[in-house]
Amino acid sequence: MKPTIIDCVQGSPEWHKARVGIPSASNFDMIVTTTGARSKQREKYLYKLAGEFIIGTPEETYQNAAMQRGLELESEARTLYELITGQICSTTGFWLSDGFGCSPDGIVAENGGFEAKCPTLAVHVGYLLDNKLPTEYFQQVQGSLLVTGREWWDFMSYYPGMKPLIVRVFPDKVFLKALRIELELVVEDLKTIIERIK
Repeated sequence: MKPTIIDCVQGSPEWHKARVGIPSASNFDMIVTTTGARSKQREKYLYKLAGEFIIGTPEETYQNAAMQRGLELESEARTLYELITGQICSTTGFWLSDGFGCSPDGIVAENGGFEAKCPTLAVHVGYLLDNKLPTEYFQQVQGSLLVTGREWWDFMSYYPGMKPLIVRVFPDKVFLKALRIELELVVEDLKTIIERIK
């Protein structure tokens, strides 16, 4: 099924409204582990989504200095990515497909996507040494590929003054099969929970 793109600025009230009660890729690690097994956080995440759907607004979440810094550096990272790759990286809104969604940091060319992280210096150096998609973002990046139907996703770790890490990620078909099954179950369970607590 072709995804629906909700045209909104990420972080805006419209964007928050579009995501209310929707499982989104940045939280897919709360639904499945990297092996595709069910996460122990699944139930708590379902309850949170159900509650948000009922009240019609996202729960207030704490944003620390590192998270705020990451948001501020994201456009810098995107500009550097464009310079390095020669590709245009377009900002986009919220993508929705079959009851779950994602908010890509960028859309690249006809078939690509972009995810930027701006970690602390120590974490960035660790990512450079590992030279691969960090495990903690596996579900998010693979989930974004699933929602958008794109062919590849570039993950970028950026720290000002340091060499960036750019890793191209392709769909993991075995994992995505397990993820899709779990997401479909989550969407159904969510409906049941909402019906019971309305």
